Amino acid sequence: MEEAYWKYLEHMDSESFRQLMVTYGQDVWNLAFLMTKRHHLADDITQDVFLRAYKAIGTFRGASSIRTWLLSITRNISINYLRTAFVRKVMLTERLSVRETSPSAEKVVLAHALSDEIWEAVLRLPLKLREVLVLHVKYEMTTKEIADALRISEGTVKSRLARARRKMSISWKESAAYE
Repeated sequence: MEEAYWKYLEHMDSESFRQLMVTYGQDVWNLAFLMTKRHHLADDITQDVFLRAYKAIGTFRGASSIRTWLLSITRNISINYLRTAFVRKVMLTERLSVRETSPSAEKVVLAHALSDEIWEAVLRLPLKLREVLVLHVKYEMTTKEIADALRISEGTVKSRLARARRKMSISWKESAAYE
């Protein structure tokens, strides 16, 4: 569906809702996962994002793209999930109760893949740096779109991008030194 379609929609029918989820569902889930680092939280957040979008489509006026609007909702819901005491307790419990087991053959192969190493380094970045880097690189958003989605200035986006790139470069050099 064209971008202008969403701007004038007051209520969403089932076909529009399905199309919205098919078109942007993976982007929403990926961002939720990259922010929370948990599959089950990404699932819950994605569901919450689309429910909120369904209910609030009448408030979308096209100041940004529908994708930027959805990713902004995703970011806000993800941050709210991370702030809750329950999630903090569950994450702490998971960290304390992890058993040392030998990785499966599949995990060993994946661990050596270049893209996995890059994503592992990205996930180690602080949230503020990780989110701007992911929005810029993976979602190909401009600094203005990122600034709109995160409700920060373009200058802040640029400085966070520069810091994220610098940290990634250092991380990459350090991992290369160990090989």
